[in-house]
Amino acid sequence: MTATKTPPDTDASLLTAHGVESTYRDLNGVRLHVVTAGDPDGLLVVLLHGHPDFWYGWRDQLVSLADAGYRVIVPDQRGCNLSDAPDKIDAYRLSNLVADVRELIHSEGRESAHIVGHDFGAFVAWNVALREPTVVDRLGICNVPHPTVYRETLRSSLRQLARSWYVWFYQLPKLPEWMLRRNEMENMVATLDISSNAGTFDAETIARYRAAWRHTGIEPRINWYRAFRRSERPSRDTVVQPTLICWGEDDVGLVPSMAEESLAYCETGQLQTFPDASHWVHHEREEVTEALLDHLS
Repeated sequence: MTATKTPPDTDASLLTAHGVESTYRDLNGVRLHVVTAGDPDGLLVVLLHGHPDFWYGWRDQLVSLADAGYRVIVPDQRGCNLSDAPDKIDAYRLSNLVADVRELIHSEGRESAHIVGHDFGAFVAWNVALREPTVVDRLGICNVPHPTVYRETLRSSLRQLARSWYVWFYQLPKLPEWMLRRNEMENMVATLDISSNAGTFDAETIARYRAAWRHTGIEPRINWYRAFRRSERPSRDTVVQPTLICWGEDDVGLVPSMAEESLAYCETGQLQTFPDASHWVHHEREEVTEALLDHLS
């Protein structure tokens, strides 16, 4: 584990909070950039970002959890920002993304951790809980349904099928990369704007996202979705860990009924909904951080 000598513009130096730092972890065949904070001996929390996010999307929760005494680690998932970006689609299968999280926990000298995810990071979090249940203490989910609920809803709901159009678009070769890369990645910026409430992402934040996208390019992020369709299903459906689902009700990409339906696949589940909040509920509502702190304690 080594620290960067010349901090790039999307590392932990974006935050001025005391004790927040960038490290690199060599694990599961890749080098991941990981931002850490908090008491090294505190209970461990792993925060997983989605698309088109990077570690910075968890900045508010990172600081709050560290201040509450937790040891917090936030990776740039493989293919994102300062982490390695393997070329092959199969490198982004869920089995590999799950193994990254497991080995990241072990790199802290721990056997398990609390895991919280948003967007595709929440999909990874669900899968860690289902595929590697012994490494998850408590689970936190922001605006992504249980995998079985998502799969079944796609089959039964034309509304959700239409909202998931981009998943099918990303299966096409080369065209998605061209569309998202052109005009200084303006379509990526539009993705953030369309899926969030006004003012969620200001100009300074957008500039930081553009810098993160430039590091690894667009293709690895699209390969998450290509590999998703190649991934094997977990051997179980039921999440045994205590689970909190936080859901912004104005999510433009996901029908809200899936939030309640996901509780049926949790032995101990709790749903907290946020009216007038978007897919980026953890950016828009401080109550999400408060709910996570309460859940993890």
